[in-house]
Amino acid sequence: MMFRGGTSKGAYFLASDLPSDVAERDRILLSVMGSPDPRQVDGLGGAHPLTSKVAVVSKSKDKDCDIDFLFCQVGIDKPMVDTTPNCGNILAGVAPFAIERGLIEARKDVTAVKVRTINTGTVAELVIETPGGVVNYEGEAKIDGVPGTAAPVVINFLDAEGSVCGSLLPTGNVKDKVAGVDVTLIDNGMPVVVLRASDVGKTGYEPRDQLDRDVELKKRIEEIRIPAGKFMNLGDVTNKVVPKMILIAPPKTGGHIATRSFIPHECHASIGVFAAVTVATACVLPGSVVQGIAKVPEGRDKSMSVEHPAGEFTVNITVGGTKEKPIVERAGLLRTARKLFEGKTFARVGARAPAPRQAAE
Repeated sequence: MMFRGGTSKGAYFLASDLPSDVAERDRILLSVMGSPDPRQVDGLGGAHPLTSKVAVVSKSKDKDCDIDFLFCQVGIDKPMVDTTPNCGNILAGVAPFAIERGLIEARKDVTAVKVRTINTGTVAELVIETPGGVVNYEGEAKIDGVPGTAAPVVINFLDAEGSVCGSLLPTGNVKDKVAGVDVTLIDNGMPVVVLRASDVGKTGYEPRDQLDRDVELKKRIEEIRIPAGKFMNLGDVTNKVVPKMILIAPPKTGGHIATRSFIPHECHASIGVFAAVTVATACVLPGSVVQGIAKVPEGRDKSMSVEHPAGEFTVNITVGGTKEKPIVERAGLLRTARKLFEGKTFARVGARAPAPRQAAE
């Protein structure tokens, strides 16, 4: 099935329909998505990181969860299937898909589904509307970066801290200096390098397309990302999609922090779910690079508006601990999802993936 989940789009498979051998599975996924090819013309991919994603779903092997979800970021012009990160947008479609495919039974009116992300071990509760035991996709919920409205998908993350790096602050510091730039290396669902836009010569308000064309900026960001990855216990990240790189600036449109996100080699049209959660977390940590830039609401329960090129992303966090050592106890947010297509897709099972080619002019 094809779903739009949040601001992403991907192919959703039952794990039982794919080979258990990882190399064979990845070969099929590359073929199905049309990679490697910059246009993905021979597959389902949309020639962009946000539309070259796969969800592999099954009943959970964890007695405390309902569903297991493996996220696959499929390379576009490289034969790569990266299962290192999580994806909160594709996660939004997992509960509807699980019900559609009979993995769980919908309850009357509203169904809560506890999903374990295999990539990181992160557990989230998804709450979706199921009137009469049928998934509802129509509604009035709106998220920036997606046209129109849809039924809400409420996502509550139960244990996202240190999901990939092993701890919230993998170096033990709220601020480090990497390649001559002050950064906060943090993982609350997504490994992220947070840095001030001004430190790489930008305002942080530039349009997405302008930043995406800036070759020198991307080169500088990669000079920071590669060593940062090692400091974050991620090893050599040259061919990985983590850590994500987030440029920050003071809020400009009524939010609490302005962001420009690189994922990692393209500028995101908005911002990823876990990246937004992680940036919001950095905002409440004393001494981080965000201090003095973000406008942090008072109180234990904070609704943080993260500005991005397409609008804003609201993250609701509950902060415990002390003022000196705050602890993010819960992070929640609103997404939407829509079923786009169901049917058969045909992989070039007997052939190697084609070599990358330049798209025709």
